Amino acid sequence: MIYIIRHGKTALNRANVLQGRSDCPLIEEGVCQAEEAGRRLKTVRFEHVFSSPLSRAVQTAEIVAPGRAIRTDDRLIEMDYGPYEGLDLRRLPPEMKTFFSDFEHNPAPMGMEQLGDVKIRVAAFLESIRDLQGDILISTHAIAMKAILEVLTPSAHGAYWSKYIGNCEVYVASHVDGVFGIPEGMAENGEAMQLQES
Repeated sequence: MIYIIRHGKTALNRANVLQGRSDCPLIEEGVCQAEEAGRRLKTVRFEHVFSSPLSRAVQTAEIVAPGRAIRTDDRLIEMDYGPYEGLDLRRLPPEMKTFFSDFEHNPAPMGMEQLGDVKIRVAAFLESIRDLQGDILISTHAIAMKAILEVLTPSAHGAYWSKYIGNCEVYVASHVDGVFGIPEGMAENGEAMQLQES
């Protein structure tokens, strides 16, 4: 199985700031979120743990899979927001409001990484781990995680781009003989639940 988790909360998350590649650590609430996720996954013995190189994702992986070696991979880093990094999400310029209103049909503003490019790099990451054996944990970020879910769900057709993914939300997909299954969200009780359109 592969388990994909978004990192825990940071100060920039709390402040509603477009965080992107800013390297902000977890706050106490984020640590608690990761600890709760770790409790939900306590019966899983992760053979492989991968993380974005940003500290909030690495910290989350360390808490969820204590004692396991963590391999960072740049392909799991968050979307590059370019000149829009650090903006207040409550005071976005018109072009960002347009982009966020319909991710699937509006290209990212100039200077930002395009969603298609995020999808290409996470697809390359998934291909690189296809032949690994055992349970795998992937600790990443909201947009990068949505890209992973899009790659793993051919029928999604962009449904994940506009779906809210909370801090330390977990999706799980089967992984048998190099074939990935369709991911499902993991409920608070640890059980998988079907994709709910938002």
